[in-house]
This record gives sequence, C-alpha cells and structure tokens, in this order.
Amino acid sequence: MKNDAVVVGSGPNGLAAAVTLASHGLGVLVLEAADVPGGGARTEPLTLPGYLHDTCSAIHPMGAASPLFRALPLGRYGLEWLHPPLCLAHPFDDRPAARLHRSVDVVADDLGPDGDAWRGLIGGLAAGWDDVVSGVLGPPLAANPLGLLPWARSLLSADVVAREAFSGSQARGLFAGLAAHSILPLDRAPSAGVGLALAAAGHAGGWPLPRGGAGAITTALVSLLEDLGGRVVTGHRVRSMLDVPPARATVFDLTPGPLARVLGDDAGPSYARALARAPRGPGVFKLDWALSEPIPWRSSACREAGTVHVGGTYEEIAAGERAVWEEREPGSPFVLVSEPTRFDPTRAPGGGHVGWAYCHVPNGSPSDWTARIEAQVERFAPGFRDCIAARSALGPADLEARNANLAGGDIGGGAITIPRLLAGSVPRLDPYATPLPHVFVCSSAVPPGGGVHGMCGFHAARSVLARRFGRRVHRDPARALGPRLGTCDEVA
Repeated sequence: MKNDAVVVGSGPNGLAAAVTLASHGLGVLVLEAADVPGGGARTEPLTLPGYLHDTCSAIHPMGAASPLFRALPLGRYGLEWLHPPLCLAHPFDDRPAARLHRSVDVVADDLGPDGDAWRGLIGGLAAGWDDVVSGVLGPPLAANPLGLLPWARSLLSADVVAREAFSGSQARGLFAGLAAHSILPLDRAPSAGVGLALAAAGHAGGWPLPRGGAGAITTALVSLLEDLGGRVVTGHRVRSMLDVPPARATVFDLTPGPLARVLGDDAGPSYARALARAPRGPGVFKLDWALSEPIPWRSSACREAGTVHVGGTYEEIAAGERAVWEEREPGSPFVLVSEPTRFDPTRAPGGGHVGWAYCHVPNGSPSDWTARIEAQVERFAPGFRDCIAARSALGPADLEARNANLAGGDIGGGAITIPRLLAGSVPRLDPYATPLPHVFVCSSAVPPGGGVHGMCGFHAARSVLARRFGRRVHRDPARALGPRLGTCDEVA
C-alpha cells in the first residue's frame, strides 16, 4: 500500500490524525518508537503481575466530551466509559469534603452560601456545554478571534475568579484543585479557564474512566484505523527525516524538543530556534500502587469519587503550585489520586486494588517525591501506607525515558499560555503547519493542547487535507469524517 501520509507517534493525537486521514481514503502509516502504541494512553503491569496501571492519563473528562471520539464508532471496538458516583472529591482537615457531582444542585447545596455563585458560574457553562466544548476543543482561536468573547472570564487567573465568586473555603478549595490541572500558579492566566471547563465537564458529561484502563482508548483507535486500511508499526524510532518513508504528508505527534531533534535545520534555522525556545511546563512525579485493600479515606465522598484532589485549602494549593513554577519544592504538594479498581475490578486480580497518583514538580526535578506524596494521602486516609503491597515511582527523567514527548516530566506539551492557546507553542497562523510544506504537527503542543481528546490530531488532519490534498472539510468531526465513516461536508 502506498503511503499518502505518515504519522510519527501513536499517542491519541497521532492516532486521531491517522483515523481522520484514513477516513478520507488516504493510505496512512503510523510509526511508533515504543514496542506498543498509545503514548500517554497505555495500561501496563507496573507493579505486580495482573495489576494494570495507566502509565500516564487515567481519568478522561475531555475524552468523553471529545467531539471526535463521540463521532467515531469506538464503542464498536470495545471502548466503554465507566462513571463513578462522584467525579471528584476534595477532602479538608477540618470540614466535610467538597464534591463534584453530576448534579449542579447537589454541589450548590453542599457549598451553602457559595451555592448560588456555583450555579451561576459553573451551572451556566454546563447548560451550554456543546458551545463550551466547541470553544475548548474547537479550532484554534487565532482562526476565530470572536470566539474569545464568550471566554473572557476563562482567560483570567483562578485567583481573580475565586475572589470574585466564592467566599467559603470549600468552594475555593474545590475550584483551586480544578484550576491546578493547568499546572500554572493560580494567580496566572488562564488557569481559571481550565478550572471552569473541568467543572462544567463534570456536570455535563462526567469524569469517566475507560473499562480496562486508558489503553482501551488506544486499542479502539488502532483497531478502527486498521479497519480503514491504515497500519501501525511499532519499534520504529524516527531520529531524522531520513527515517520517514516518502509520503505527500508527514504528521508529527511530537512536542517541540523531540521535533527539533528530528527536523534539525531542515525547516530553517528560525523555526529550529522557535522550537528550542518553546516554554516547557513543570514536570510531574508519578506513583502507582498495588494495594491490598482500597485506600481508607476518612471521608466517604473520597470512596465514591473517581478522582481525589489532595491539597487542602485554596491557599495551600496556590502556594504549592507557585513554588513548583518558581522551581522550588513545596513541602506539601498538591496530589491527584485515582483508584480505578473501586469501579473496575478487572484491573487487579483476587480482589486486589490499584492506585495512581502524581504531583507537580519543577521540570526535570531529580528529587524523590514518594514520601511527600504518600504523606499527603495518609493525612486524609490514616493507615494508607499499610495497604501498599508494591509501588512504582516514576520521576521526570523516568517519564521522559519512557516517552520522549514528556520533556522533563512535562505532561502538557509545554506551558499553558494565552499565545499557545491562540497559535500553539511555536506560534503560527496555521499552528499545525511548518515551514516545510509537507510536514505538520499534531501533538499536544498545538491547539487545543493537553488532554486525551484527539482534537489536536483532528485539526492537524484538516490542515493536511486542505494544504496537501485540496480537501476543505468541516470543523465539526461529525461532519468532517470521510466517506468511509460517514458523510463529509466540503465546508471549511
């Protein structure tokens, strides 16, 4: 089969680009350096035999919300979303845990005097979720400047929005944990937008996990691609353009550092310098546990939640995230925790359990954060350490060694800045194109950025189709997928 397009990297965005191109009848080859596809969406036995851990991402609010994933027949290939009773719990030392429930009213009632503010701020976004998703995961804002208008508040810092909207510690703490997913200081824009979008996603579509682990997303995408005639070749590391077979288009699911090494000066010295200057975000330190029993959370809400934010008050989380950004090490890091086996017993044998956690750290931090992460969990779950049967600890260098896109442990493809939201980590009018007419980028470094949703790949594929194959397709995946998957509207 001839290669109309070669995709380098088989993360969710690379596979999304490949599927979109293959749906238009193009011959597509995907090259993956690792022995298995998936990038940040893989599930492996990192601790004990039979205990299946997600190697990077685990909970997928934007995966379930993704217009592309909803348009693709992934359920036919085994992808099943599991919804815990609660999207999120946020425990405190001296008061009940805050809860992110699918119901806006349940959360508002929990928050007492801040309930009306939550209904107005978050409930309104959830009620107009289709428009929110179009804004968050749609085409780059540089192509649609008027799209910024409904998002004016989202382009502020979490600190500004929290001060304006909330007075109580529960609401402020809950919003701090949501906004901290931006891996930004909470007084830095656009951290508010991340918190608002994730909160609204919880109400509109939940924070689900895939049955069997994040690898189920990859398995479904690969199976669909193969049915469309595409191929995935693993164990093929691309070190330069000489390692890429000839094709009319090459699409890189690579962040700026790895892309710079592959391209060298092929795309010109100015583009090489721009890739080198692309700002990295902080890194993460990740722990996976094989557990003899579930984490003994003090709060019942934590036992019902797919995700637990361990960080305490707004002020504590803000101080920790500020320290990380300034390349200092907080004594009490903000920790994100998930226990998939509470809701998916297929992930461990004989009634065992798996736990997953990470905290934000300075990019490339060589420190071992195991004790600090486990102390934070023990703080809200006394006796937790006694449940650990085995652990895997992956620092920034380990994560980068496993996946070159995670430079210094940066899981977001670069620091989240407003220019990056507009035009990518290397700003261009078409952020998916490069100075080489046949070379494109589809990684999390281009809009709409990090997360397992495939929309960076989808938008990059639209650029490829327009620039290399003369096909201008609709920006809505449900109307843009080719004849092999559905009706294609020839609309830009």
